[in-house]
Amino acid sequence: MTLVPLPAYADNYIWMLQVGHDAIVVDPGDAQPVFHALGRGNLQLAAILVTHHHPDHTGGVAALHAATGATVYGPARERIPEPFTPLAQGDHAEVLGLRFEVIDIPGHTAGHIAFFLPTGAPHGAGAGTAPLLFCGDTLFSGGCGRLFEGTPAQMLDSLEALSALPDDTRVCCGHEYTLANLRFAQSVEPTNAALTQYTAHCEALRAHGEPTLPSQLGTERRINPFLRSREASVSRAVRAHAGLPEQAPPVEVFAALRQWKNEFR
Repeated sequence: MTLVPLPAYADNYIWMLQVGHDAIVVDPGDAQPVFHALGRGNLQLAAILVTHHHPDHTGGVAALHAATGATVYGPARERIPEPFTPLAQGDHAEVLGLRFEVIDIPGHTAGHIAFFLPTGAPHGAGAGTAPLLFCGDTLFSGGCGRLFEGTPAQMLDSLEALSALPDDTRVCCGHEYTLANLRFAQSVEPTNAALTQYTAHCEALRAHGEPTLPSQLGTERRINPFLRSREASVSRAVRAHAGLPEQAPPVEVFAALRQWKNEFR
């Protein structure tokens, strides 16, 4: 099996899992990169996994389904191009012998879900079978999604659910937002040595035209302020920036952190 990020639009990634001569794609906002990859590899599309309803994640679903007959799986509480199999927390999608666990992660949208594959497909030499997480626009490398439909409490709960997954989980996000996110993260935790090192690594990747993704969950827990909002260093910085009292509850700190990112330039 192989995992490939297919660039789309300005900064989207459509994720493709190739299993022999078959393929699975995640969040195909544009059908053309998928058709090109299928043709190049002489692959048959078996399934389409959708994390949320935004058009840059669903725009290619109808055309791909019509052309290939691939089964579509998506969030039960959102409008996804029909026909699709609705999924929610505790459900599974079984495709090509792979069993994807479904995790409810509302916040960016009201019904956003993630697909977690406990034993993943290799990405690059020596990657082994580390787990895979397809998390759409909830968790980014160094950041998290905007709260378009959910609440800060929902997003905090969703991120903490994802953060509980194994350290070696590969985080397959929907966008190449990493460098912008890391600039903000450094403003929150300027003395975080792991963050400084990771930023240099990602800058080198982008300088060579390579994606920064997938990230690794263990790394994100060390560098991502939105997974670290309960850490003293992050909480202290947020409270100072937002003028919050020392006893501000964690969800208020998280909300202020997200607002700080919204306004960051």
